[in-house]
This record gives sequence, structure tokens and C-alpha cells, in this order.
Amino acid sequence: MKRPLIAFIAALLCGTPALAADLYVEDPAPVVAPGGWYLRGHLGMSNQRLDRMHHELMDDVAVHDFLDDGSFDSAPLAGGGIGYQFNDWLRLDGIVEYRGKADFTALDRYDGDGDGIWDGTNDYDGAKSEWLLMANAYVDIGDWYGVKPYVGAGIGASRNTFSGFRDINVPTVGVAYADEDSTWNFAWALHAGVAYQATERLAIDFGYSYVNLGDAKTDNIRSYDDTVNNAPMNFEDITSHDFKLGMRYALQ
Repeated sequence: MKRPLIAFIAALLCGTPALAADLYVEDPAPVVAPGGWYLRGHLGMSNQRLDRMHHELMDDVAVHDFLDDGSFDSAPLAGGGIGYQFNDWLRLDGIVEYRGKADFTALDRYDGDGDGIWDGTNDYDGAKSEWLLMANAYVDIGDWYGVKPYVGAGIGASRNTFSGFRDINVPTVGVAYADEDSTWNFAWALHAGVAYQATERLAIDFGYSYVNLGDAKTDNIRSYDDTVNNAPMNFEDITSHDFKLGMRYALQ
């Protein structure tokens, strides 16, 4: 009788640690989804184009022709903002961006009475800058060892300022100019880029944006002797190819 009792007690004692372990197993650590507020900043260069420049006096001549439709030099830009990462693929942010002065040049010629003889030319120059306010949405496509490509889109408003405008007519020894003027326009953008997660909080971002900035105009154009005061010069449908290097810093 003693041997079966001893065997039973031994079996009970051997099973106790396993039973105790089952009773005191800790819950697994919760999985925390990426998300939260972040700050962002960037530097870059703009490369702008326009669809057309136009002045009402161009409609008054028999023949008008652009030898140079007008072009902008590249110009620096800088911006910053705040955003929110909803999960590992969707984020939104709002930015304020200053886009530095891009020098502008254009050249035309005209035949006032249509007799086949060019009466003069106009050399145009000036500079344009912008303040851009934009809300953006991005989709992060994936994560390959910290490398995260993305696409996005944005809408907002652009305050386009044209300054230093001059119109020099060499054949007629004529000079006209216009004061600075600013206009607000609806703006939109398409984005693409790639970010590298340098640390748990810091991401380095190289991005491209196609931006539509709307229109711009000068103040009224005046002759050098102030004897003529005409309507402004208009610059229609301005777009830009932007290349930017920036950073995002998560706040939590």
C-alpha cells in the first residue's frame, strides 16, 4: 500500500510546477500600430513653366508673334508643417512653403498694320515668387529595410507675386515697367518620393512634386515717362516641377 501512495504523491509533486506555470503565464506585449503627430521640413528647387503670357494691347496689332514664349529660371524653396500618421500606410499633413524669386524672360515681335514689316520687338523680364499653403495626403507603399516609397496629392492656395517687370522695345527706344503685384490662386499638387527611416523617430525624405500654382499678374504697365498707363501683364496657368530634400520627426 505504501508504494502506490508514494508514486501518487511523486506524480502530483512533479506536475505542480507545470500547473503553476500555466497559472502565471504573462500576457504577450501588445502590438503598437505606427501613428501619431510629426513635424516636417524641406528644402528644394522649383522649375517653373507657364502656358501663356498676355496683355490686352497684343490683341490690338495685326500680327503678334512670340520668339520666346517665356521661361523661368530655377529658384530655391523652403517649407515646413505638421502632420499625422494614421497607420503604417496613410498620413496627412499641412505645409507652409516660401518659393523664392524665379527670374523670368520672354521676347516677342509685332506688325501693327499687317503690311508684312515687323515694327518692333519687346524684351520682357522680371521675377516671381510665391507663398504656398497646402494640405496633403500620402500613401506609403511599403517598407523595405527602412526604405519607404510613397505617392500623394494636395490642394491649397498660392499667393503669386510678380516683381521688377520691364518691357524694353529696342527698335523704338521704348521702355515700360510695372510695380509689384500679388494674387491668390487655387493650387494643387501631385507627389511622389521615397523616405528612409533613419531612426525610430526620424525619416529622411527625397521627394518630387508637380504643382499647379494658378495665374499671376503685374500691376498696371506704365511707360518710362508716365504718359501711358495700361492694364497689367497676365501670366496664365503656371506649373512647376519641384525636387525636395526633407525630414519628418515623430513626436510620439
